[in-house]
Amino acid sequence: MDGGRREWEYEGVLMKRFMRMPSQKSTADTPAPIAASPEGTPPAGPKKPTRERGRARVAALLAAAGAVFAEKGYDAATMTEIAAKAGAPIGSLYQFFPTKAVLADALLAQYAEALMALLAEVEAQAPALSPIKLGATLMAVLPSLKVERRAAFALIDARPDMVAQQGQLRASLRTAVAAVLRAKAPALAPERAATLAVTVLQMMKGAAALADDAGGMPDAVAEMTRAAGLYLADALNENRN
Repeated sequence: MDGGRREWEYEGVLMKRFMRMPSQKSTADTPAPIAASPEGTPPAGPKKPTRERGRARVAALLAAAGAVFAEKGYDAATMTEIAAKAGAPIGSLYQFFPTKAVLADALLAQYAEALMALLAEVEAQAPALSPIKLGATLMAVLPSLKVERRAAFALIDARPDMVAQQGQLRASLRTAVAAVLRAKAPALAPERAATLAVTVLQMMKGAAALADDAGGMPDAVAEMTRAAGLYLADALNENRN
């Protein structure tokens, strides 16, 4: 699947954690100590750490998984390699994530949460930002999660069962961007905000795709960012009293 198609498809599938759909699993690295789930029941989910040390270990494991998935893809990545990259015993990885599919689901869920949290931060900042600055801030959201996005692409490419949910996060992202725009321009009608959000989100994806291209294409990203700021200046100023 080429990068452009992945760019438009990836975001909706990241809400899969809320649907708990069954995942395709590689036979590599299947842990012998973990018993198979009874027929007709979903696989065990990740273990929730209760102590600070455990939370730090889980964070390191997820970071390592993201890097390995981004570099090698889902099928080629191994649990052994992920544990080694995190500097953790393989048993510790299986303790928190009993299968590679469970680990992938947790990584995707973490990315979705991080993305929505960033947009919530932009919404809080929006009233104090000029339209030009707001456009630049929005254009920086997706590139700020570059490694996580690459890992998401790798997981989605290898797990087509997740594509069925692609519209869910897309809708959430549009709602979040619309909320950002209404925070900046409270007089903006909800329908108009929704329309502007669709356009802005496409610009955000375009900027991220350019940033991911070979060499980063900084001049093109700068032009896309400038265009987004001018677009918002025009669109939001028309709603001034």
